[in-house]
Parts: sequence; structure tokens; C-alpha cells
Amino acid sequence: MMEETGTASDTTQSSTDIFFHCSHCSASLVVDRAASGLTLNCQRCGQPTVVPRINDDARTAELVADLERQLRENESQRTEITNYINQLSIQLHRWQHRLTTLNNRNDQILADINDPSQTRKNEK
Repeated sequence: MMEETGTASDTTQSSTDIFFHCSHCSASLVVDRAASGLTLNCQRCGQPTVVPRINDDARTAELVADLERQLRENESQRTEITNYINQLSIQLHRWQHRLTTLNNRNDQILADINDPSQTRKNEK
């Protein structure tokens, strides 16, 4: 929404507003930065007035730089976690192999306990 202001300043910017003058009646007006470049009707004279474009290149560049930094940080964390997963997968495989070996040894010992004669035949 466009509002008329009591100040007589040229096109200036605050953090969220655009201050400018109507091109028809020179009324001081203020709108949100989102209206940059739009044509709105003046509150005083009702004539269509173009809201000045605000150059947000510096802010856009800052946002892009911040997003790129976040992307690099995210990628670094993904790499770190992937390495942890790989290390743990290798360790899991080793423990599974060890468990299989112990189960086989356990089966052999139980078989020897249940049939001691087989043990003697295997020793010969």
C-alpha cells in the first residue's frame, strides 16, 4: 500500500521502505521495497505513479554468497558423514565375519561334544 509522507526528501531507501515523490503532484510517498518498479496510483492525486526501482545487486550478491557458503558447509558435512558410514560399514563387515567364524567354531565344538568318536576319527 502506498502512503503519503510529510517529508520532502528525494528517492531514498530504508531497510524495508522506498520513499519517493509522485511524478504528477510531487506528493511525498512511501511504499514497501517489494513494490519497486511497479506503477501505483498516488494517494493524493490518484494518478498512476511509477515506484522507483531499487538496485538490490549488493544484497542479492550477499545472499548468493551466504547460500554458497551454506552449500559448501553442507557438502563438507555430507562428506564427513559418508566417511563415517563407510568406516562403520567396514567395521560391521569385520564383526559379521568374526561372528560367522565363532558360530562355525561353536557348531564344531558342539558336534565334538555330542559325538566324541568323530573327534578321534578326525584326529587320525
